[in-house]
Amino acid sequence: MLAIHFGGGNIGRGFIGEVLNKNGFKIAFVDVNKEIIDALNDKKEYTIELAQEGTPQIKVDNVYGINNGTHPEEVIASFEQAEIITTAIGPKILPYIAPLIAKGIQKRRTNQVTQPIDIIACENMIGGSTFLKEEVLKHLDKEDIDYVDQYIGFPDAAVDRIVPLQSHEDKLFVSVEGYKEWVIDESKLKNTALHLDGVHYAAALEPFIERKLFTVNTGHATTAYVGKYEGYKTIDEALKDEAVKKQVENVLAETGGLMVNKWQFDAKEHKAYIAKILSRFANPYISDDITRVARTPMRKLGYDERFIRPIREANERGLETDHLIQTVAKALVYRDANDEESQQLEKLLKNESVEAVIRKVTQLKDEVLIEKIVKEYTQLNKK
Repeated sequence: MLAIHFGGGNIGRGFIGEVLNKNGFKIAFVDVNKEIIDALNDKKEYTIELAQEGTPQIKVDNVYGINNGTHPEEVIASFEQAEIITTAIGPKILPYIAPLIAKGIQKRRTNQVTQPIDIIACENMIGGSTFLKEEVLKHLDKEDIDYVDQYIGFPDAAVDRIVPLQSHEDKLFVSVEGYKEWVIDESKLKNTALHLDGVHYAAALEPFIERKLFTVNTGHATTAYVGKYEGYKTIDEALKDEAVKKQVENVLAETGGLMVNKWQFDAKEHKAYIAKILSRFANPYISDDITRVARTPMRKLGYDERFIRPIREANERGLETDHLIQTVAKALVYRDANDEESQQLEKLLKNESVEAVIRKVTQLKDEVLIEKIVKEYTQLNKK
């Protein structure tokens, strides 16, 4: 069985690749990183190390690479034999691979492949596969679209595994936390005969996606922005500071209140879920740079992202959002000379009013919420 995976980075190799390999797939990693692709083609295998006691290692074999920058035709040709297609490349890159995926779909239709296949975007976003489908359809004609409707699924997914930034002499070696969670929306599957071991299939995915995004992603980003403000460099180091840890707990209590109210999660179980997530962040075997977790602050402050969406929805339900708002202010003052969005945000705040920047970045319309963020931001700048 052949799996095509877009993204030869640490998450692709250290998470999705492991699961696909354990399910007996040969994996074609598609990437423009020549060094990674060449190494995959040379070694045909790589090692994953779990960041936990004993640091056990897992070998992933039966892999190879395709450079879609230099050999797009090889990617297109491989679509005919593929039985599953996955991505882990980052939300912003999805539109750039959409034309290639469209050509791969056209290849299957031209060759009259009627075996259903699913294309799953394993990204930190709500509706990643749905978004990718919309981008792919832009490059297809009516006949192609009819074929997609019949044979190509784009089930949304939620993925969760901490894979810190790292550098090794062996370019394919990757260290990841032991915990992993991959949930797929069963209702949107086309190839219903294929169920991956190690993956949870849910009839309704949205509650799982939101629980993960507004606990793991919101909590991680909160730790990063508050930790950076307090002068720390790594996530585990920041959480040793009781004040930072308390702020993260308070933020997750607010998002947790929303999850319980909106999706009827059991309050005790959700509290235990939060505790589990915090223990993962504090894992002493992972030294995760704050700059990795805090990067792209403008995207993270988006209307449907990890801070603004729970603020909006909690506010509509009359729930507390004070600690989320405090964290948004710390994200606005976050600076990293190597992060383009951080620099862009700084420039905006120098040239425009705080209110205007908040409206532009968050797309918020609620004047009361905007004013609360402005107040918090102003207080931070006075310190």
